[in-house]
Amino acid sequence: MAADIDWPDALDLGPVTVLSGVERGKYPHGNSVLVEGTRERVLFDPSLTVAERGLPVEIDHVVLSHVHEDHVPGLSILDGIPVHCHEADAVCLRSLDGLMAMYGMPADIEAEFRVEVERDFHFVPRPDVRSFTEGDTFDLGGVTIEIVHTPGHTRGHCALVVPEARAAFLGDMELTGFGPYYFDEWSSLEEMEASIERCRQIDADHFITFHHKWVIDGRDTLLPMLDAFQAVITNREERMLEFLSEPRSLAECAAHRFVYRPHVDITFVEHVERRCAVIHVDRMLRDGRVLQVDDDLYRAA
Repeated sequence: MAADIDWPDALDLGPVTVLSGVERGKYPHGNSVLVEGTRERVLFDPSLTVAERGLPVEIDHVVLSHVHEDHVPGLSILDGIPVHCHEADAVCLRSLDGLMAMYGMPADIEAEFRVEVERDFHFVPRPDVRSFTEGDTFDLGGVTIEIVHTPGHTRGHCALVVPEARAAFLGDMELTGFGPYYFDEWSSLEEMEASIERCRQIDADHFITFHHKWVIDGRDTLLPMLDAFQAVITNREERMLEFLSEPRSLAECAAHRFVYRPHVDITFVEHVERRCAVIHVDRMLRDGRVLQVDDDLYRAA
């Protein structure tokens, strides 16, 4: 199909075409995917690149791996095209308030981020969003899309598998050195870890990420990348335990930065770092690796 598509760096995987985003999907851009059967054509995750360039072909449906600001900008140019997401994420697409509730940001940060989401990501609420769930399929005519629920990043995050192309779109299981992102109010570290394990079981030859890594060919290549991706979680906790060799507050943990590098300056960094501190300190309190020594002071056991 890619031979017929006017799109820089489009990758042809038979019934699947990867519409490469700017710098292979470097945030805020992403890699969208076209899937074509004999009856219908579907787009996965219309990126900011799609919003800016437009689509090279007409489509019949949009299917989202999940609802986050960078996965829906292209909906702004797809008015009237039916859009589908997992039932657990649908409320986030129906209104800007729903999306903001999912992030769970403090009021001052949320106010600033609301402006960015509408201005920079062209967010358009879709109260008509249609929902799917684990095990559902889309039949495009000789080509199917299978839904594999992989929550943790969001409650409704899914891998989208196209067996006829031996391809799986992993969404924001992006396999980078940054590691898994599970810091929104509706995220879950434990579900993220379970979903990484589930990705190991997906039967495919081509694994597509929305950001950065682009297309990984072969499970033998994928599995070590999943190992390294998951190891970032362990590394965060080991670094935090070392930092807690003397009593520290959650605010001090957040200021130390266990997620973002010191030079990164985006609206929600402070919120994410605070969430990281809360999530990991809470888990390590439960399993006895950390002790609470005062109202807001913690140290390694």
